[in-house]
Amino acid sequence: MKQEYFEIGQIVNTFGIKGFVKVKPFTDDLERFEELESVYIVKNKELKEFNIEQIKYHKNLVLIKFKGIDDINIAEKYKNCYIKIKRENARKLPQNTYFIADLIGIKVYDEKGNFLGKVDDIYNNKIHDIYVIKDDLGKQILLPSIKEVIKQVDIDNDKIVVHLIDGLV
Repeated sequence: MKQEYFEIGQIVNTFGIKGFVKVKPFTDDLERFEELESVYIVKNKELKEFNIEQIKYHKNLVLIKFKGIDDINIAEKYKNCYIKIKRENARKLPQNTYFIADLIGIKVYDEKGNFLGKVDDIYNNKIHDIYVIKDDLGKQILLPSIKEVIKQVDIDNDKIVVHLIDGLV
């Protein structure tokens, strides 16, 4: 099932006294934030849209000044909140690449049609992504995201077909 919103960062602290917040980005491209006019902040399970007034950078964090958040006291209320954007504001992905949010929870089958589990997590080991597949009993299978293993990804039908190479399982 396709996600309507994507998390792009988390507010980890305030910065200064004028309402800036420090955001830990969930993207490798920090300048991605400069392309956005507004974002949604999730607070108490509710989404509230905020317009972006200014973007700065500090170490590996993005500093954001939102319209309407003009001092440290207001900014403090959003500490630890997540920032989301609508799917239509996400960058277009190259062919045969997918948003992690769309892969989490998708069912995984081997080429014979045997159900292996669902994608529980995805992490990068600097060479390629690793899909963590977990079955109903909690058993995990780690699969590298390489064309020899991941044979078909069908987001619309909630299905991934994989080829299990000897030694993987």
